[in-house]
Amino acid sequence: MTERTEIASLGEFGLIDHLTKNFETQQASTIVSVGDDAAVIDHFGKQTVITTDLLLEGVHFDLMYTPLKHLGYKSVVVNLSDVYAMNATPTHITMSIGISNRFSVEALNEFYEGVYAACNKYNIDLIGGDTSASQKGFVISVTAIGEVTPNRFVKRSTAAKGDLICVSGDLGGAFLGLTLLEREKKIYLENPQIQPDLENEDYIVGRLLKPEARRDIIDFFEKNNIVPTAMMDVSDGISSEVLHLCKQSNLGCNLYEEKLPVAEASKSAAFKFGLDPTVCALNGGEDYELIFTLKQDDYDKITLNEEISVIGYMTDLEEGCKFHTKGGNTFDIAAQGWNAFNA
Repeated sequence: MTERTEIASLGEFGLIDHLTKNFETQQASTIVSVGDDAAVIDHFGKQTVITTDLLLEGVHFDLMYTPLKHLGYKSVVVNLSDVYAMNATPTHITMSIGISNRFSVEALNEFYEGVYAACNKYNIDLIGGDTSASQKGFVISVTAIGEVTPNRFVKRSTAAKGDLICVSGDLGGAFLGLTLLEREKKIYLENPQIQPDLENEDYIVGRLLKPEARRDIIDFFEKNNIVPTAMMDVSDGISSEVLHLCKQSNLGCNLYEEKLPVAEASKSAAFKFGLDPTVCALNGGEDYELIFTLKQDDYDKITLNEEISVIGYMTDLEEGCKFHTKGGNTFDIAAQGWNAFNA
């Protein structure tokens, strides 16, 4: 039987020391890291970008099918995605957790393995955080800090009429992964003898459990001297995000079904579940892709990148937010995406 160390045997500071003891800083900007009352960072003349996220067991993740290592990784990545969405480079995170006594020190080691794997991949320093007892479930709060060359940051409210609407990667996969895992969980709860059937569904399961932030797209912008006119990450579904960009930029838009990027693995999973891949792409959450608007003059620059799709363009506010289907119908775009308060 695997060893189980009770958290209480270490105490709060002992636990923090234990979980952070092997972490070495990588960023020149980190002056003081874990172990003091506060961290000190110096961004050497860059502007600082800060974002924070709260992840709650039973609302944002289900430990029945989410390995703790994947959860640690994902809790970092979803925050970094918000920094990249400002056209900035993430450099530091703080990680705070609330845990009940059903978690052992070994379980938290697993979670932090994922945290460190993400920090190493994205060259991030973990510089602080907090641990607390939680009465109910696992609570995770991450703050990410990044840097950007003065005034190169990109907001949601600065798109212009005629700008192209672009998206990175592909859409709908994470929602389909969630659909599959929820289905298998239901079957398992009804009959624990039945083993989960995840055959050939690695892609959609991976999209949910181990997403990646699109650092490559931000690097591509820098290399090709592209500054999007507006940008955000796709966490709640593309229809919801497009409406945010339109509302905050005071514009309308046209989106085209045949332009939406959906992976073949996602399409076949959607058909298997009796779902429409387009609906999954529009309304599924947690893809952590980037949606951004570009001046039409930059179109030639992005044709070099197979990871970027042009899915529509911005119009006058009076024209509304329209979705054009392959069959030639036009609908008003409605935000059917993830709403934390309807969960």
